[in-house]
Amino acid sequence: MARKQWIPEIMYEEDSKIPFIMVPEGENNPPALFIFLSRDTGEKEPGPEGEDIPILEMDLHSYADMQTLKEKLDPATYDAVREALGFDPMRVAVPAGEKITQKVMDKVER
Repeated sequence: MARKQWIPEIMYEEDSKIPFIMVPEGENNPPALFIFLSRDTGEKEPGPEGEDIPILEMDLHSYADMQTLKEKLDPATYDAVREALGFDPMRVAVPAGEKITQKVMDKVER
């Protein structure tokens, strides 16, 4: 019997602007997400009751998991992807991240 494909659900906590996905036990993190972005065209069409319903333009986008890319790409290609997305290459990002971590640790230890 074929296993039912798991479909990620994007959720938000009340006070957070960062969404999360509950990954069920036995499932892998999704390597990519596909999301429709919609925009109101400003036009309307009649609904089932004759009411005006906005016409939306739907545009499908995909978002890749950076950890998957890091594991599958060579370092130069991974850095090229990071830079294309506006992130620093790893040779810059890692030392910067270590400095931030050290500042947090210093405050925690006080």
